[in-house]
Amino acid sequence: MKNLVIIGHPDQASFCYNGIFKTVKENLEQSGEDVEVIDLYRDSFTRPRTDVISKYKELVTWSDRIYIISPVWWFRLTPRMEIFFDEVLTPGFAYQFVNITKLYAYPKPFLKDKKVRTYVTHGAPALPVKILYLNSVKLRLVMGVYSFVFGWKLSLFTKTKQFWSVPFVSDAKRKKYLETVRKDIKKDIKKTR
Repeated sequence: MKNLVIIGHPDQASFCYNGIFKTVKENLEQSGEDVEVIDLYRDSFTRPRTDVISKYKELVTWSDRIYIISPVWWFRLTPRMEIFFDEVLTPGFAYQFVNITKLYAYPKPFLKDKKVRTYVTHGAPALPVKILYLNSVKLRLVMGVYSFVFGWKLSLFTKTKQFWSVPFVSDAKRKKYLETVRKDIKKDIKKTR
């Protein structure tokens, strides 16, 4: 299958980049899968971004599976990941509003054939984010972005994984996080063979 891996972390020494991204990419490549990478912090985002956005749209179209990897900053993903959503997953390319009445419409997804898996890292522990903030990061991502472009699928919730307190947990805990990633990739590959 054709896999697109999108990494949205500027620091190549980070757990997000050097841990999760590296694990996803290596496991896909070792299994003989086709892999393309969008490294949002290595590409130029100088305006006009027409060429890079066009390239990103081609890669999204090409892919069967999309892996999105980003830390959470200020209860959203990184600025360049948000630009990716805003400027690549646009109406006409990723979805279109269909009128129901004069005032109401619903988004018709154009990318619902894509399989999507997301890994986000938090500096915060799970309890306050899930309880006090109602898991708003995941809800906004899945319901406010993914449902528009990939459609309503339970898998968008189950395949959006959050890793908690990343700067503060032990190396053993980080290894468990990476083992989760490895198992997910193996499941994805097994389903297509």
